[in-house]
Amino acid sequence: MGVGNTKGTTARGYRSPRRETQARQTRARIIGAAAQRFLAHGYSGTTMRAVAADAGVALPTVELAFHTKARLLKAVIDVAIAGDDEHVAMLDRQWATAAESVADPAGFIAAFAQQLTTSAGRAAGLMLAALEGGRSDQDIADVAAQLMSQRQVMAAWLVDGIVLRSALRRETSRGDAVDTVWTLMDPMIFCRLTEDRDWTPGQFQHWFTDTVTQLLLPADP
Repeated sequence: MGVGNTKGTTARGYRSPRRETQARQTRARIIGAAAQRFLAHGYSGTTMRAVAADAGVALPTVELAFHTKARLLKAVIDVAIAGDDEHVAMLDRQWATAAESVADPAGFIAAFAQQLTTSAGRAAGLMLAALEGGRSDQDIADVAAQLMSQRQVMAAWLVDGIVLRSALRRETSRGDAVDTVWTLMDPMIFCRLTEDRDWTPGQFQHWFTDTVTQLLLPADP
């Protein structure tokens, strides 16, 4: 006969704040170690065992939390893009709300560029690791496809926001505008400019703002 719970709750329903805090800390440590590994060695050169060793945890701990290397990299990229591990979509975050309050189309573009630059500074190299790994690994190829789809959503959000504030440049369709922004958001462009050409993040942010403004907004009469 089992031991009853006199308070009417079961042991299964008990949640330990201390244990949850430890689990979050362990997850953050794994993600931090994995980010460094993926950036230094790429997708194919990174192993779950190496990440576990760097994080100071057992391999089964990493496998239980993330299951596959592809899912681990996706989690690392999601945290890098957002800047935290909160389950809040990018377009539901404070920066998007603040951007939507900007009435001027050029100012709206600038607000988007600021967030893009901040996220790219943390995530662009990791995103390239996923895109490059996708050439030979189907699991990470699926992640790479998700990343490109997410970029499409962000590009469409920017273009639709512009359209709410201004007409597009003559003979530029919404689809053309989305494709333009999608291309300019390519993490390869950010890495080439900030690494190979030694641009500062501020230079990239200004360039993105100026380029989108010139390509999509009507020219001054």
